[in-house]
Parts: sequence; C-alpha cells; structure tokens
Amino acid sequence: QVQLVESGGGLVQPGGSLKLSCAASGLTFSNYQMRWYRQAPGKERELVATITRVGGITNYVDAVKGRFTISRDNGKNTAYLQMNSLKPEDTAVYYCYAVSVATSSDYWGQGIQVTVSS
Repeated sequence: QVQLVESGGGLVQPGGSLKLSCAASGLTFSNYQMRWYRQAPGKERELVATITRVGGITNYVDAVKGRFTISRDNGKNTAYLQMNSLKPEDTAVYYCYAVSVATSSDYWGQGIQVTVSS
C-alpha cells in the first residue's frame, strides 16, 4: 500500500520559513518524479514545484521562484519543500504528489495546512 505523508506545516508570520516533508512508503521512491501542489480556499489546485527522479532538474511556478526550494533524499524516501520569505498569499493546503513517467502511476498525499498570517 502506497502512502505519502506530509509534515512540517503550521502557522508562520509573514517573512518566516517552513520546511515541508513528504515521506513515501510502498513504492520505489527513486522511480518517481515528485511534485508539490497547493490549493488555497476558493481556488484551483496549482503546481508549485517539481523535481526529477534523481533530483537533477527542478522547476517552480513563478510566484515562488527564489523563495521555495524542492529537494529529495532517495535514501530516506522523502521529498522536501523549503519555503522562505513566506507571504500571506502562500496560505494553502500543500500536497505532495508522486508520478512515474514510465508507468503513469501516481499518488497523492493527504495534504497539510500552511497559514501565513501575523
């Protein structure tokens, strides 16, 4: 049974930092591209960041470039999202997502709340 479990969310003041983790089990983690999505109240889910299977290539939505960093540790079956200089508009539920380019199998985490507010 595949599980993706996010942790590290919470309430932070504007300008602060949080680091999200996504611990994967039940799959061969290194075979999967990892992504972070977010969904704010009343808005569609949007792709925030992507990292390739061995971490060589990363991509970000323009709104977070220079502030967020996606990374992964294949030895620990874990992906991360370091979020710095947080803004109120970063408030959302953040989801990790694993997708196999070879088989198209994919999995979602349950989501974790990030709230940026003074």
